[in-house]
Amino acid sequence: MKYFLSCRQNFYTMKYQLAIIGGGPAGYTAAEAAGKAGLSVVLFEKKSLGGVCLNEGCIPTKTLLYSAKVYESAKHANKYAVTVPEASFDLGKIVARKQKVVRKLVLGIKAKLTAHGVNIVTGEATVIDKNTVKCGEETYECENLLLCAGSDTFIPPIPGVEEVDYWTHRDALDNKEVPASLAIVGGGVIGMEFASFFCSLGVKVTVVEMMDEILGGMDKELSAMLRAEYAKKGIKFLLSTKVVGLSKGEEGITVSYENADGAGSVSAEKLLMSVGRRPVMKGLGLENLDLELTERKCIKVDEHLQSSVPGVYVCGDLNGVSLLAHTAVREAEVAVHHIIGKEDKMSYQAIPGVVYTNPEIASVGMSEEALQAKGIAYTALKLPMAYSGRFVAENEGMNGVCKVLAAEDGTVLGASMLGNPASELIIIAGMAIEDGKKVEDWKRYVFPHPTAGEIFREF
Repeated sequence: MKYFLSCRQNFYTMKYQLAIIGGGPAGYTAAEAAGKAGLSVVLFEKKSLGGVCLNEGCIPTKTLLYSAKVYESAKHANKYAVTVPEASFDLGKIVARKQKVVRKLVLGIKAKLTAHGVNIVTGEATVIDKNTVKCGEETYECENLLLCAGSDTFIPPIPGVEEVDYWTHRDALDNKEVPASLAIVGGGVIGMEFASFFCSLGVKVTVVEMMDEILGGMDKELSAMLRAEYAKKGIKFLLSTKVVGLSKGEEGITVSYENADGAGSVSAEKLLMSVGRRPVMKGLGLENLDLELTERKCIKVDEHLQSSVPGVYVCGDLNGVSLLAHTAVREAEVAVHHIIGKEDKMSYQAIPGVVYTNPEIASVGMSEEALQAKGIAYTALKLPMAYSGRFVAENEGMNGVCKVLAAEDGTVLGASMLGNPASELIIIAGMAIEDGKKVEDWKRYVFPHPTAGEIFREF
């Protein structure tokens, strides 16, 4: 363990070159990178290593969704000339497998950090000043401080919300009984992934979304196509609809709403609130740092993820730039590089966004709406995923689209995909955007055949 002890006023203070608050993707990535670089590192985590992403977000939801995908594949195996009699599922065992996956990955992170000499402290840390952190009765001194405390579920002040027994994503992940019906307030990423999961299990799902389309921030055209796909599967969508009240009813919970058609309501056995997340700004002692904030009241950082206070870095959801785990990982690397004097800077122009529904939808770079808002000239190039022989072979009866947005000179500005496995393919466009490549550059690469990724060579 690489740390030092200093004696002040008859008690010991542990000294480190880097102190990190938060053990999520940003925190554990930074800790490992700093440890590898030879820095003395202490990492504070009040719950479990891996943060929300690993314990109650990215990984557990994908584990559940994969089980649902396998079940759906079994139900529709006859499309591929395979007979699976009486396909069934056990939700309790699905949840148990999810917990097993999480435990395995948490232990893996702990092993990596320990191997690189990181001191992991379990407890709630409080910032005393830029060079001092307190956790429990212990005080720790540091040369650099990295804040990555993540975000919390935001529950809007809807009338009646305190009187009903609603689910957050945590409750939905641990639920072991299949409800007859589910109302979801919020048609964003979290809402749609749970809508997909429960729809696959035969639950009657209703999604209530205030915006005029699901998945705000994603390509509207492809989002509408995904919505149409799920409408065929039985999900009811209420768009441009404002929830004005929640109450207990005979069928469970009643969601009262208003839209262009007037007032209405929908009742369901269970209610999932998934309207978004907010950075954790309280309980950390941030008021002791006099940090400059953005207009959205998040902590302002520069291209090295350093705040207005020298030596204090902020990564992940806490800076409010991109509330995505993979963004946090890259931010953590950039911050550590700046600390050790390695040239690097953060770029947000090619951050992929993925929704792990079935089919998947993904995007990277600028959307048509963003380009139009900025007055940037572009050309939208679209191809059906059926141009890929591999896609046709593996997606019987499924349609898909690959859309690329290019500047007048052919430079790739953005891309969106609908169809499996969009999550694995979108990085092809992301790398082109980050490196300033043109659409024609894809033809210079030899893609393995047959693969769904070959679609990019077809433009």
